[in-house]
Amino acid sequence: MRLDTILRIVAKIFIPFILMFGLYVQLHGDFGPGGGFQAGVIVAAGIILYGIIYGINAAQRAVPPGLVEAMMPLGVAIFAGVGIAGFFTGRNYLDYSNLMHGDMVHGQHWGVFLVEIGVLVTVSSTMLAIFYAFAGRGRE
Repeated sequence: MRLDTILRIVAKIFIPFILMFGLYVQLHGDFGPGGGFQAGVIVAAGIILYGIIYGINAAQRAVPPGLVEAMMPLGVAIFAGVGIAGFFTGRNYLDYSNLMHGDMVHGQHWGVFLVEIGVLVTVSSTMLAIFYAFAGRGRE
């Protein structure tokens, strides 16, 4: 796609906004529609667009496959770790009330926020792993 100048310029303009919108969806998930899953898909879509326009090698330089493989279990560990933290504070698994030591409202807020971060990391890395697997076929 070296000759597709318009696509390359438009992608260069839009990809930062796509990634920023993914961050907005992640952070706004407490107050409206959105959250970790939607944000993870949007972030992965921005990187996949980069890979489609600039090539799979450029995408893998920006987000290395080793990092993607490490992010998948890291997101699950964040999700599970928040649940276990609630369990060790005397509540049920994934009950965040005691995460802020007596401030139940802020504990719930931070618990949901951290769980959604884990979901974002897992979903975006899984989508990228699938893209790398399919885009890399036939290049061997």
